[in-house]
Amino acid sequence: MEEQVRRVFVEKKAEFAVEAEKLLFDLRENLGISGLEKVRIINRYDVSGLTDAEYQAARYTVFAEPPVDLLYDESLSFDQEKGRLLAVEYLPGQYDQRADSAAQCLQILTEKERPLVRVATLFFFAGELTNEEFEKIKEYSVNPVESREAALEKPSSLEAQLTMPANVLVLKGFTNLSPAELADFCDQKGLAMSLADLEFCQRYFRDEEGRDPSITEIKVIDTYWSDHCRHTTFLTEINKVDIQPGPYTALFERVYAHYQNSRQFVYQEKGKPVCLMDLATIAMKELKKQGKLPDLDESEEINACSIAVTAEVDGKPEEWLVMFKNETHNHPTEIEPFGGAATCLGGAIRDPLSGRSYVYQAMRVTGSGDPRTKIADTLPGKLPQRKITNGAAAGYSSYGNQIGLATGQVAEVYHPDFVAKRMEIGAVIGAAPRANAGRQQPEPGDIIS
Repeated sequence: MEEQVRRVFVEKKAEFAVEAEKLLFDLRENLGISGLEKVRIINRYDVSGLTDAEYQAARYTVFAEPPVDLLYDESLSFDQEKGRLLAVEYLPGQYDQRADSAAQCLQILTEKERPLVRVATLFFFAGELTNEEFEKIKEYSVNPVESREAALEKPSSLEAQLTMPANVLVLKGFTNLSPAELADFCDQKGLAMSLADLEFCQRYFRDEEGRDPSITEIKVIDTYWSDHCRHTTFLTEINKVDIQPGPYTALFERVYAHYQNSRQFVYQEKGKPVCLMDLATIAMKELKKQGKLPDLDESEEINACSIAVTAEVDGKPEEWLVMFKNETHNHPTEIEPFGGAATCLGGAIRDPLSGRSYVYQAMRVTGSGDPRTKIADTLPGKLPQRKITNGAAAGYSSYGNQIGLATGQVAEVYHPDFVAKRMEIGAVIGAAPRANAGRQQPEPGDIIS
């Protein structure tokens, strides 16, 4: 049976088109597109795997809401309006929340296999726009890290066109590269790892494996050793500390001396390197060694701070676990604001959940340059501060709203130093009865399902 691809367009009625009105104001105010008269935003759905009856049932239950939406089947005409049309879709492999949610809803409706859904957002910019102005709008609207301009024609099939990958490239001669050649290789491949890391890889494959690695192996190591995954900045060894003269010199010297004393007490000359991570955690290590953390809940399976408390439940004392976790997503939010901030909160939520607790409350702390800065003043290679700020706020609230988590504290710090590097921090608190949190070790013969 030939696959039938159905196309439906959904647009907010004029009195509910708040997003379009905001974008119109944004483009006029921040891009200076004075000839722009109106903006329309339309969500385009391509779907396959539905019968005629199922599609009719889905039109106003899944795709649109009659009180607030206009729905158009198969085609949408702009013939009566003068302007430019732009279609935007997520890059292949990028998670599309709207498409995934629509597919899940359709599966609930049909009680069959989940249908295929592809989504794009259409922007119609009405008015007399020059080619230069339209290109300016496209550059502002499409973040190449996550999305691309979509085709306007309806595809004949939604099945992904899979092609067999080429044989994985083996880096012949890698283990014999000279230091200079290895440095050139690092630059050519755009690796995030340092030259010292790459030299370590070279020694490993030469001396331990006795072979040259594939490009896939080097790329995987490069990802896992990146600052995002391994926190290399926090773990960088600090060999020398110079405290410059200033109004707080005495305070800094006193605090650093206290840190050195704490290290002596905790590590007992074990040679633990000084790093930012150690600076951040030494106080808790000292308190633990002093026996002052009797309520600490220790487990190998969670990555959150967990303490045991006695709570009153229905007038009776009950032992509970309270868990705290924070997550930073600075660089991801800087390059992909919505997804970066959403995953910031999601990363904080993940760890208390893994400890069997329910997450009740969140806090958000962000650092931003002035979001009112003119688009023309954006640093090369950066997104505008306004795009980052608004996109991050939307992403953080989207994740929290979907999981039912209230954010009771939001602090946004505006400072020129946050133009070059965004700050995005999410923190959460969760709790659960201690009896609900089983602490077991895997044993030979356990079944993993």
